[in-house]
This record gives sequence, C-alpha cells and structure tokens, in this order.
Amino acid sequence: MAGGPVLTRRDGLKGLVGVAAVAGLAACGGGDDEGSGNGGGESGGGTGGDVIANGTEPQNKLVPTNTNEVGGGRLLDSLWAGLVYYKADGTPENDIAESIESSDAQNYTIKIKSGQTFSDGTPVTAKSFVDAWNYGALGTNAQLSSYFFEPIEGFEAVQSEPPTAQELSGLAVVDDTTFTVKLLQPESDFPLRLGYSAFYPLPESAFADMEAFGENPVGNGPYKLKAEGAWQHNVRIDFVPNEAYDGPRKAQNDSLSFVFYETYDAAYSDLQGGNLDVLDNIPPSALATFEDDLGDRAVNIPSAVFQSYCIPERLPHFGGDEGKLRRQALSYAIDRDQICETVFSGTRTPAKDFTSPVIAGYSETVPGNEVLSFDAAKAKQLWAQADAISPWSGTFTIAYNTDGGHQEWVDAVTASIRQNLGIQAEGAPYPTFAQIRTEVTNRTITGAFRTGWQADYPGLYNFLGPLYATGAGSNDGDYSNPQFDALLQQAASTTDQDEANKILQQAQTILFTDLPVIPLWYSNASGGFGENAQNVQFGWNSVPLYYQVTKS
Repeated sequence: MAGGPVLTRRDGLKGLVGVAAVAGLAACGGGDDEGSGNGGGESGGGTGGDVIANGTEPQNKLVPTNTNEVGGGRLLDSLWAGLVYYKADGTPENDIAESIESSDAQNYTIKIKSGQTFSDGTPVTAKSFVDAWNYGALGTNAQLSSYFFEPIEGFEAVQSEPPTAQELSGLAVVDDTTFTVKLLQPESDFPLRLGYSAFYPLPESAFADMEAFGENPVGNGPYKLKAEGAWQHNVRIDFVPNEAYDGPRKAQNDSLSFVFYETYDAAYSDLQGGNLDVLDNIPPSALATFEDDLGDRAVNIPSAVFQSYCIPERLPHFGGDEGKLRRQALSYAIDRDQICETVFSGTRTPAKDFTSPVIAGYSETVPGNEVLSFDAAKAKQLWAQADAISPWSGTFTIAYNTDGGHQEWVDAVTASIRQNLGIQAEGAPYPTFAQIRTEVTNRTITGAFRTGWQADYPGLYNFLGPLYATGAGSNDGDYSNPQFDALLQQAASTTDQDEANKILQQAQTILFTDLPVIPLWYSNASGGFGENAQNVQFGWNSVPLYYQVTKS
C-alpha cells in the first residue's frame, strides 16, 4: 500500500526474523453513544487538542482485506491494532500480540494479549483474527489483499473457482488467545508482515453485512469513528480516541480528522493559513520553497516509496518482443536526474531498482539497471527496432489523478518521450485517485498509468511479490514470468534473510529485462506541520504517526 521514512531501517532489519523463536513483536478496544455499533461517541483519551490532517477519499469501504491504497490505509491504521506495529524506523514491535513463535519458520504459534476489545465493546480473540483472515483469503469475497494469505496452507483451495474449501486449512484456533498458522513452506519474514492491515482482526458483527460494516467500521485501535456517519464521502472523516485501547500507539490528541482535499495545493494553502495541522505531501508548486516557507516545520527525509508507471502487455504494441523493446526505449528516453531536480527540487531520487534505498538488502547495482539511465540515442534505436516488428501509430498516454500532485512530472516525462522518440505523448488526467484506481482494477484503462508502492512492511519481498508475481493482488499490469515467480518462491523459503535478499536481487534482473513497470524515482517524505502542532514524526513508510501529534 500500498505508500515516510526513517532512516535506520537498514540496520534494524538484518536478521530480525529467523527460524528461531520469534517473540516480542502490541493492543486495543470501544463504546457507543447511540447504539449504532460503530463505537461512536465523543470520548476523550488524549489531551493534545483536535488534530486535522490531509487525506484522500478511499477507493473502497474500510474493510482491512479490501484496502490496498494509501488513502484508505492510513485510516485503517488509525482504527485498528494488529499483531505488530512498526516503529518510526520500521522496527516491528508487538501491538496486540503477546508472542509470535516458531522453531522452523513454517509453523507459527501466535498468542494475543487477553482482555482486548473492539470499539463496540466485543472481545478481540484468536477467532477474530482467524475469521478475518479466512474472509480475506476466500476467493468468492474478491478481496484486493487476498494475496497476502497465499503463503498459508489451504490458500489454493479457498481461491479455486468455485472454492473447494471455505477456510484456510493452515489456520487453527487453540483457545481464546492462541491460534496457529501453518505455511506451505518456511518463510522467515512472515512475522514481519503481520503489521500490515490485511492481517487485522474483525468483530463478529462485520460478517453480517461487510459493505455496511465498511461504511461505519469497528476496529480495535487507537481511534474509533466520532459517530455513525462520521465518514463524509469526498469531504472528511472524523475520529476520536478509543478509550478501550491501551497499547503502544495510544492517542495523545483529543480528536483526529482527515480532510479530503481535491489538490495538494489547497492543502498546502490551508497548512500555511493555520487550518491544517499535518500535511504528508508537498505540491510540486511549493517544492522549491516549502523548506524556506516552513523552516523547522518542514519534513524532507528518505522513505519506502517507489514511483513508476505501468504499461499493461494487453495494450496494442506492448506485448511480446515488440513490447519489451518499446518499454526499454521509453525508459531510456526519460532524464530522471533532471526531472528530480527541476520538478521535485531534490525531494525525489532517481530509481536504481524496483524497491527502496531504506530497505535492508537494497542494492543500486542490480545487473540490467542501466536501462534506467538517460540515453536518447539508445531510446531511438530500440523504438526503431520495435517499429520494424509493427509500426507505431497513435498517442502514448500516461493516466494520473489530478488530486495527487502528479501533473507536473507526467508533463515532464511525456515531454521527454515526445522529444526523444519523436512520437505524440501526453498525460491523461482523472479527477480523483478513486476514479483512476477503479479503471485500473477493472482493467478498463486504455493506456499507461502512474503507479507507485508504499511498503506494507519493511522488506524487499514486499516491493516485488505483491506487484509482479503472477496473479498478485497489486499486479495492475497482469505481468507473469515463471522464472521470476520461481525466484520469489525460493527467496521466501530461505530462512537466512541476507541470502533471501540476494535471490530477490537476482529476481530483479528479470524485471529489468521485462519492465512490467517503468521505474522512475524514490520519494522522500516531504511534508510539513502547522505552527501549533507538536510531536510530529513521519514513519519509515512516509505516513505521519498521527496518534502522537498534539497541539498547543
């Protein structure tokens, strides 16, 4: 999730999870003032004022296993507590988990803290996790994040058409606070993944009507909805602290509201005017000046965010050998260094791979990555070779959402393509993120489109498996390569994380040949906060730690 940064993650992850027992990786709870079951009510819990942050309208209802984009993800992370959470530097710590143990990295025993409740007052039990994971994995529920359950035994059966089982055979409830997980093979980074929203628990009430639940969700995290209907679509959503949560992310403020701005320019204007407390992205129009404008309230630090654009193989001229040649030509035609400096004022770094420099195991010397260098002559040569297979005609387009500050770089990239390949190229704007994502998800989009990845958990595999494995939930271009899939599987089953990372680098050499997406750059967490905001810290994945923000 899809999506701040912090810096020390390389050191913190090495050898973090191995075959030996894994333990010590935190908790949550509710109330309702109108009997609505949504945990409503204006309860306190923090003492740090009413905090307002920017946000974007989520693509879907707020169901953990069906939310794989940043706008919805930040809301889920405020409403829920998972087995683990990630500290600012990406280090995992227990949230609702008491322990996560394994002697072979394949069979895990997970114990949760007793006495936890959802915000409607119902208990959080081992069954709350197992039921939620089974719902997310079942193919007929068509959940966007079902891919995350693929390593668990029985996934193939629940995903078959029709399913031959309704539940994952690898999950078993032992008692109210204990459940076990059996994987298909050893996967040493499995505990590292468990802070991602797909693994959140669900209350029993959710299963009666998941659509209605997603409109007024009941979580177990630091916040709950202020009241039923607190989600005003395309406008804002309002949270108050969940007084039943007593974990490591306890809200320090009195309320938290996300305002859904149409543009980052409008959000930045509100930040400067004192109407916004936390802004997680600076619009291109202010990148050259925001650090001077905001002074020590400006944020510009590395993060686990990778930006690219995707050209599905199903598009005319982009399948087979012709498509490979055209992708390589388009990549060589882009002067990433110049765009990062002129459009982004140094708040982006040209990509050297498909992951992120803040992740353990990153390398900027993966074989094949010369295709990310700027070489206009090479670009023209490759394009001509593709034309010899089938002559190009028409306009090359890159779709983007105008509410996300993308027009400037899309204009710059398409200008490079026009100049260096001699073809017509232009942006294809969509008003909102939800609109473009809907067309991407439905496979009705008719051109290339902007893509990006904000890591779900701090591991190299997370930048590769969910996006490029055959059938993966975020594989927007429907890329498939058996050799790549085999290397992913080999890396996942390797209990030595350093060795696994080497295999993942080998897998990236295949991506550099096929270019399922065109890597562009890594994003810094570039944001800011208001004059009255305090304790603002951006996390490893570029998302502010909203629960600790206070106002004077």
